[in-house]
Amino acid sequence: MNAQNSDIHGFQDHRYHFKELFNARTGFYLRTGILKHDTKNDTWTDTGVDPFMRSMPALIDIGIMGTCLHGASGLCRQSGVECYQDGIHIREENMSLANFQKIIDQIKGISFQCALGGRGDPNKHESFAEILRCCQVHDIVPNYTTSGLDLTDREADITAEYVGAAAVSFYRHSHTLKAVQKFIRRGVKTNIHYVLSENSIDEVINGLTDDLFPEAINAVIFLLHKPVGLGSRHNVLKADDKRVRTFFRMVTEKRFPFKIGFDSCSVPGILSFAEKFDPVSIEACEGARFSCYISPDMKMTPCSFDQHMRYGIDLNTHTIFEAWNSRQFQDFRTILRHTCPDCGHRENCMGGCPLTPEVTLCLEKEVSNENQD
Repeated sequence: MNAQNSDIHGFQDHRYHFKELFNARTGFYLRTGILKHDTKNDTWTDTGVDPFMRSMPALIDIGIMGTCLHGASGLCRQSGVECYQDGIHIREENMSLANFQKIIDQIKGISFQCALGGRGDPNKHESFAEILRCCQVHDIVPNYTTSGLDLTDREADITAEYVGAAAVSFYRHSHTLKAVQKFIRRGVKTNIHYVLSENSIDEVINGLTDDLFPEAINAVIFLLHKPVGLGSRHNVLKADDKRVRTFFRMVTEKRFPFKIGFDSCSVPGILSFAEKFDPVSIEACEGARFSCYISPDMKMTPCSFDQHMRYGIDLNTHTIFEAWNSRQFQDFRTILRHTCPDCGHRENCMGGCPLTPEVTLCLEKEVSNENQD
């Protein structure tokens, strides 16, 4: 990753009273607790209390792809991955370069990173190189996830030049490994994204036990399957599944030659079933607090899984700042602020997913829901 200026970027949030540091080269991120001002001595003290939110997002998931070139082939379903954006049936225009630049212009100097995504492989966007260069010019680190299918040498070269990290979705096909190796040979920080579901949990436990993941990868990132788009409810993991406990204990107790990561949706599972982990290393749902999603047609919502735009704001008529401070985003935050008020894990968990609560891997919440019924 070539940073135009210094690798270290800082941000001071005057509204919520904390500071951040981000290393664009390594991806290291540091956020202080809420800072208390001593007016007498004009000094600031870190209270150790985590800020609930940021005055603008630190990371934006930008859906630059409106169409999946592999949707017609049913690649996701063939591999056991049920596309939450339904790339098989929905085909829309990709985000224009002009609209992407419009987003970057509003967040430069404020946001550290953007994740490129949408309904298809970002590396197949007609303005892929220009999009990456736009990020670099404004000191925003781009990252993206790809299926790896038909990854060209040119796309891999561009990735190595501009991208902080690239993730290859685990699609159980030879092209997954080929793409991983193509990135690694070019020095790209390469992750594997693995969707954790009813259908895949046995496979991943066996894979981790027998060291079947490729060598030299940076990390395996586990993403919970959600019943959104083509995602079916029967494939959602259940908190009372003994394999869930086995999985979380394994990944937090065993040493691997690569890092292990999770999406924020997995935090309730870590808190419920893992025994050896540092609470500082986890972050509950960041939607509308530190991150958001922008769709190919310029709709902004707290999370990309809000495919029906229940909390969406049209950026064709509003700014990102206005969307971030909208009633819809505040409603989303209210759920995170007040769900499960009596739970001892509330501070670190915030009640799990506001959009698809059935994916929240918490036995106590299941009992609570049964009592309410």
